Amino acid sequence: MTNRLVTANLALSLDGHYHGAGGPQDFAPFLPFVATDVARDQMSRIWESATTALLGRNSAEGFLGFWSTVADDENADARDRGYAKWLVDVEKVVLSSTLTEAPWAHARIANAPAAAVVADLQSTGTGDILVNSAPTVIKSLLADDLIDRLYLTVVPVITGGGSRLFETGLPATTWALTHHQTGPTGEQALTYDRIR
Repeated sequence: MTNRLVTANLALSLDGHYHGAGGPQDFAPFLPFVATDVARDQMSRIWESATTALLGRNSAEGFLGFWSTVADDENADARDRGYAKWLVDVEKVVLSSTLTEAPWAHARIANAPAAAVVADLQSTGTGDILVNSAPTVIKSLLADDLIDRLYLTVVPVITGGGSRLFETGLPATTWALTHHQTGPTGEQALTYDRIR
């Protein structure tokens, strides 16, 4: 085994949801906060040590249409462009039982449980493994106590519905707050490291 950390990134509402009450495609409650300096600084923080992006099928397909264009957009914020270039160039592993072809360059499909894929990735290579905005993958790895660092952006909105990241039944774990930044509109960038 190498010493690769498994990190995860996700935005949450105050009531713990990662999308709005309208369903998985409802990100309207989060949109006013995703382009703030706090959110962009958090985005820069999540990839600076990561050499592998672990994605679910939905996040992989959703990211492709947007971030690949930002990488070459000279008018884009430098932090957005940096993240986009990293995402385009980095090794990507897409967890899917339905895809037969990787939707990105430098990507491969893994039709296996998240824990098995993480164990395989941790056995070789260097750098962090970032589970990037893939809530079902993050939930699975939290249930197996395999996440070492959580990057959470909490927005000052109660959605009143939607799926939750932290559900009943997760193992009891302890975390240390290692970074905290609050933006002028109340959004918070938080980094928690698992205490083992």
